[in-house]
Amino acid sequence: MALPRLLRAAAPRLYSTAPAPDPAPAGSRPRADDDKLLTEPLNHPDFFSVKELFTLKDLFDARVHLGHKKGCRHRFMEPYIFGCRLDQDIIDLDQTMQHLQLALNFTAHVAYRGGIILFVSRRRQFCHLVESTARACGEYAHTRYWQGGLLTNANIQFGPGVRLPDLLIFLSTLNNVFEPHVAIRDAAKMNIPTVGVVDTNCNPCLITYPIPGNDDSPAAVELYCRLFRMTIIRAKDKRRQSEAVEELQRKAQGK
Repeated sequence: MALPRLLRAAAPRLYSTAPAPDPAPAGSRPRADDDKLLTEPLNHPDFFSVKELFTLKDLFDARVHLGHKKGCRHRFMEPYIFGCRLDQDIIDLDQTMQHLQLALNFTAHVAYRGGIILFVSRRRQFCHLVESTARACGEYAHTRYWQGGLLTNANIQFGPGVRLPDLLIFLSTLNNVFEPHVAIRDAAKMNIPTVGVVDTNCNPCLITYPIPGNDDSPAAVELYCRLFRMTIIRAKDKRRQSEAVEELQRKAQGK
């Protein structure tokens, strides 16, 4: 789905041209309850229990540890490489687990707060998978050519009041074999956090939460998509449950 159509179709969430709302009427949820809903998850290191979603064996079975040939290695990926076998780089899965848990936890917090999450990938063989994943968790995807300025000149291209994504998830950080995806640079300019799978031939410097791992294997990409889908759905369900509990407590207290 092209991003211009995506932004226009998501008008209720992305556009805010309406006047400021009136003060909340009596009987609505107090502001203190809203603050508690937002701050409570920040007091726990793993509020959404993302560590239980996968194991080291899951990463190994999905071939996440397989990198590219040694000659294609990017110098900034050397700290994440465990070794080299038959001239092929092997990624350290212990570091992959740590970075993947951090990325999933951050994604869950963004989804819990109602943020807009945009999945990005230029791999044609994974277009349907990425778009299906975004649709399943109620978010958005961009799997076509990225027109320059979609983020940096959004107010000119789409008009004032457009809301940019709160998080970009890159299932592949390369535009082609040699060039990084343009959206990575644009997101960095606009201070939009990014989560990205970085293979041994990628540059992880501009990614907020890099995930060292294989970005070519279908099994690995399917695992990433499944984990992100489960994480976002779990966070949204957690928010609905928390709001329901707060509402019941407020009614019980007669507020």
